[in-house]
Amino acid sequence: MHSRIKRFTFLFVAGLTAAYLAACSPQISNRGNLPEPDDLAQIKVGQSTKGDVTDLLGTPSSVATFDPNVWLYISRQVETMAFFEPEVTKQEVIVVSFDAANRVDLMKQYHLEDGKPVEPSDRVTPTAGRELTILQQLFGNLGRFTETAK
Repeated sequence: MHSRIKRFTFLFVAGLTAAYLAACSPQISNRGNLPEPDDLAQIKVGQSTKGDVTDLLGTPSSVATFDPNVWLYISRQVETMAFFEPEVTKQEVIVVSFDAANRVDLMKQYHLEDGKPVEPSDRVTPTAGRELTILQQLFGNLGRFTETAK
């Protein structure tokens, strides 16, 4: 009887340990559109057109804000461990730029190491007007209503 209790306890502890280790394994998710290297090799600067690029790589992940002739193909691998903040482990950005004749002008590839961190500013933009208290907001319109014309 005593050996059964030891065996049950061992199996229970081993099961809990396995469940704990499985729960702490990272979840990896791939996001975006990463073209195949063979497809990228088929794009020739000065020869390939927008249609050729679309046929080979598909539609871009994004188009540059101020220049619709710059296409971005963005892919990212994110690793999440339990309740911690997700961490980007791999990122690739392929920039394809087109000239006025819609031919590939530039094709460049960037990796995670090429990125630069952006520090947001905590400054506040002042606005015109005055700040109202909660009571002024609640009771500010009392007496302002006029009778509508009949």
